Amino acid sequence: MADLVVRGGVAVLPDGAAATDVAVEDGRIAAIGSELPGAAEEIDARGLHVFPGGVDPHVHFDEPGRTHWEGVDTGSRSLAAGGLTTFVDMPLNNDPVTVDRATLDLKLEAIRHRSHVDFALWGGLVPGNVDRLEEQLDGGVLGFKAFMCHSGIDEFPGVDDITLYDGMQEIAALDSVLLLHAENAQLVAELGRRARERGTLEPRDFAAARPPVTELEAIARAIAMAEATGCRTHIVHVSLARGVELVTEAAARGVDVSCENCPHFLLYTEDDLERIGLPLKSAPPVRSAADREGLWALIDAGNLEMVTSDHSPGSPDVKQAGFWDSWGGISGCQSTLQLLLAEGHERRGLALPAVARLCGGSAAERFRLEGKGAIAVGNDADLALVDLTWSGAVSADDLLYRHPTSAYEGLPIRGRVVRTLLRGRTVLADGTFADPPAGLFLPAGRRAS
Repeated sequence: MADLVVRGGVAVLPDGAAATDVAVEDGRIAAIGSELPGAAEEIDARGLHVFPGGVDPHVHFDEPGRTHWEGVDTGSRSLAAGGLTTFVDMPLNNDPVTVDRATLDLKLEAIRHRSHVDFALWGGLVPGNVDRLEEQLDGGVLGFKAFMCHSGIDEFPGVDDITLYDGMQEIAALDSVLLLHAENAQLVAELGRRARERGTLEPRDFAAARPPVTELEAIARAIAMAEATGCRTHIVHVSLARGVELVTEAAARGVDVSCENCPHFLLYTEDDLERIGLPLKSAPPVRSAADREGLWALIDAGNLEMVTSDHSPGSPDVKQAGFWDSWGGISGCQSTLQLLLAEGHERRGLALPAVARLCGGSAAERFRLEGKGAIAVGNDADLALVDLTWSGAVSADDLLYRHPTSAYEGLPIRGRVVRTLLRGRTVLADGTFADPPAGLFLPAGRRAS
């Protein structure tokens, strides 16, 4: 007898959506089909859609050291409330930053036993630590993150070209993956300096000081390095349709490169910067309406398959120095699925399996998160039961972040998450979280531990 059957919901499977039962044994999906035998526990999902638990490979939960900005408890609660069951945390914004085995172990100790969903960690590549990459991998990191410009955190400096080249060679030899923030450091620094000298410091001026060329040049250089070294490479938060095209063109000729997008690039343009202000500050910045529509066209064509939140909040004290000098970053990990259901599925006709792939299936495949991201026999029973008849708007009253504000406030959303299951265990039902937290660490190459 199965441990659990989720009965009668419309399951969002990789190849379609259909009313079916999902049986769970030992935390994994054991069977999918109609009228499955009874189980020790049953959940009536009739009238609901059963989505695979989402995977967000790009969050900054700031632990240890900056939990006054966010934290794993509040961050993971927010993900579970949004139907996501796995995250990968970035190696910076926490203090100390994660750049060697000692700082990795410190971070893991701070996070373990506190997350309501499963998690993995990215290590860091910075100047001077190429010889510390293997020890981070031995400690379980999923791969590495580097910046091609200033990261915003002085302790996590951007890489010069020789560090990038040497690091990519080492990461290729380790059969790991490198995530890159791709903006040209010299251009960004000099154009920003000139804007300050002129005194043109409005929100729109910030976007103008990081024009498309700053991103496109860095993406092209990253691709060239990836091709030369054989390093599996992923470009984070690509804001430009042409940037995505550079990646897909390279991948088509055999370069092992991929990229991601974020909801703010799909929902906003530079015209929104003056109206929304600091909550919409990001690097790279939001772009033109033509780019926004171009990104949606790439999603529709299947050439852009990963949407991450880049959830990067800050506490109120770092948001008071004016647009240019305040900490940027979008708060939004709780809303990713609901925003895509509203704008992508309801408004633009994107199929539900495509939404599920954007919200986790592609990330699980790309980053080798075994058993995650899809409803399939043998996978972890990570499920989100969603009432798709529900519609509303993003409201601060519903957000579970440590500081419940977001650039998305007021935007339409679709689908209320009624219940979230992690490896077959209910971690959230009707607004109540299970105790103690059930999230486990996902070391590279192994399932939860």
